[in-house]
Amino acid sequence: MRTRQLGPFEVSAVGLGCMSLSHAYGTPPAPEAAGKLLLDALDMGITHFDTAALYGFGQNESLIGKYLAPHRDKFTLASKCGMGPTAEGTREISNRPDKLRKTCESSLKRLNTDVIDLYYLHRWDKVTPIEEAVGALAELVAEGKIRAIGLSEVSAETLRKAHGEHPIAAVQTEYSLWTRNPEIAVADLCRDIGASLVAFSPLARAFLTGKLRDPDGLEAKDLRRQMPRFSADNYSKNLQLLGGFADVAASEGCSMAELAIAWLIAKSDHILPIPGTTNAAHLAENIRGGAVDISTEAMVQLEALINNSTVSGPRYNAKTQTEIDTEEFA
Repeated sequence: MRTRQLGPFEVSAVGLGCMSLSHAYGTPPAPEAAGKLLLDALDMGITHFDTAALYGFGQNESLIGKYLAPHRDKFTLASKCGMGPTAEGTREISNRPDKLRKTCESSLKRLNTDVIDLYYLHRWDKVTPIEEAVGALAELVAEGKIRAIGLSEVSAETLRKAHGEHPIAAVQTEYSLWTRNPEIAVADLCRDIGASLVAFSPLARAFLTGKLRDPDGLEAKDLRRQMPRFSADNYSKNLQLLGGFADVAASEGCSMAELAIAWLIAKSDHILPIPGTTNAAHLAENIRGGAVDISTEAMVQLEALINNSTVSGPRYNAKTQTEIDTEEFA
């Protein structure tokens, strides 16, 4: 397994996004099956596990705490605060310092650990000054409860302000061939300040695997049903891109999923994809993608084929978009 720097940590080049083990993409697996996949990932060489207080409203962190805590010295643990459940069981975005501290302390208990290696502000609430939110996280660093600070789905301007308050080790954001927003400004700024760029949904929420042909078959509570790119009209147009994508994968001697991961790995050595899965075979496939070296010709072909101009539909609906701070293409 290749390795890369995640802030101050050396981790596997491909990590595991753990969200789907608890919610988001239909019915999650039983806890025992999810726990087995976590242990399988560790056995296969994954040393970067990413979770959040939001995922399953704490269930995902508890899952990791149960199955991976006995192996805590073998991996780097990332979690998130600033977006999570309220006492009433609803979802809220809040960066109040007291809220961030309380979330961290609850997460430490669920994760069954004394320290979280990388702790992200899951979303900037656009009310609390980013410097104040990062300052609160810096206090947790000073107390030894977290080791490094990250941000998620922020603009370059917000990242620059945050980094002025305390060094930012990583920025997590959606990044794949069909979501290229980090290329506007954030990817370059991360490199300039020495931060890692952690790419979630690197397989475009299964689109780039070529296996999701009809989103009408998704479960009613699958979050993709709320995403414009997966509407019947937009998705039928997006499917037309997959023929050329499959041709490039065949010419490079890899699967479509492996190609999507390999493209990110090839973009820059400060980019770390964290694909999620509930399937052991898909897990192995994602890991293989981190070992594929694709040609310069393939990189050119892919970027011309799938980009912000050729993909149909925005990535989020209007309501969700208000929660995002990342730059948008004109």
